[in-house]
Amino acid sequence: MKRIGMLTSGGDCQALNAAMRGVAKTLFNAKEEVEIYGFLNGYQGLIYGKFRLLTYADFSGILTKGGTFLGSSRTPFKTIQDPDENGLDKVAAMKQNYYKLQLDCLVILGGNGTHKTANLLREQGLNVVTLPKTIDNDLWGTDMTFGFQSAVDIATDAIDRIHTTAASHGRVFIVEVMGHKVGFLTLNAGMAGGADIILIPEIPYDIDKIVEKIKERHDRGSAFTILAVAEGAISKEDAALSKKEYKKKMEKYKYPSVSYEIAEQIKEKSGLDVRVTVPGHTQRGGSPCPYDRVFASRLGSEAGKLILKGEYGFMVGYKNREIVKVPLEEVAGKLKMLDPKASIVKEAKMLGISFGD
Repeated sequence: MKRIGMLTSGGDCQALNAAMRGVAKTLFNAKEEVEIYGFLNGYQGLIYGKFRLLTYADFSGILTKGGTFLGSSRTPFKTIQDPDENGLDKVAAMKQNYYKLQLDCLVILGGNGTHKTANLLREQGLNVVTLPKTIDNDLWGTDMTFGFQSAVDIATDAIDRIHTTAASHGRVFIVEVMGHKVGFLTLNAGMAGGADIILIPEIPYDIDKIVEKIKERHDRGSAFTILAVAEGAISKEDAALSKKEYKKKMEKYKYPSVSYEIAEQIKEKSGLDVRVTVPGHTQRGGSPCPYDRVFASRLGSEAGKLILKGEYGFMVGYKNREIVKVPLEEVAGKLKMLDPKASIVKEAKMLGISFGD
């Protein structure tokens, strides 16, 4: 008998259910008997012992459903070793609940913060296998994360729909795409949606270069311009500030987000009408696209195989078009950034796309 714990932590995304289904079906179809315990609302369930025994039926009909049927929550790694408001040692509580259920392994689905805590549990002696979830595709050790392609599809659709109204009214439109620290989502959605300007955190922008690009398009007869702007896009001036100086500036920041600041600056410098559209959490929602359904199922199946073989302490990732196992200690605490010199950026520039640099 194998006893497996399972939880989803951090922000939700498409294909979490598909990935869990992949793990469960692989285990249920093996010759060994298995019990799967689902911890509710991420690490909170593991800390406070909130769980339920899952059956085969729980994993039926969830391949196409977005979100996570176990629920999720954010439990910041920087405070995970601090006692809670009642003085409870959270790490000790997670270990206690793990051993109380006599678990053989804990399956954890999540992004960067989630993997830091997962690695901590591994260091504390627990058997852990993880799966890479995030729409940002910023997890170290894997070329792709599930949820990313679905989010690209949604953000692209938003840009596609903006094209018709932008063209009809001859306006400049900014579509703000999720991504505070990395620009994979914005870059891919921007290219797929035919954005003229793409602004990402890894390439600080010059507002004058942006206005120059807009005027260049206007002179060529294009009455509208589409900008795909990452949440974490940053100007060259702000990028040159120290963390302390930048934090002080943001305390007095008057805009809802960087897109609105850029919109005001473009209007002031060009006199053009500018509109901002923010798809927001729709990028996390809805059904996973076919790619993510297959991808998450494959990752889940490989995680199940590792558990059956007793190989723990790994994230199941994707490198060079192959499913691989990556040691957790190599993943935790590392952020995968988009290289400004990457071939995809060079190709985008050859297509005439401006990055504002």
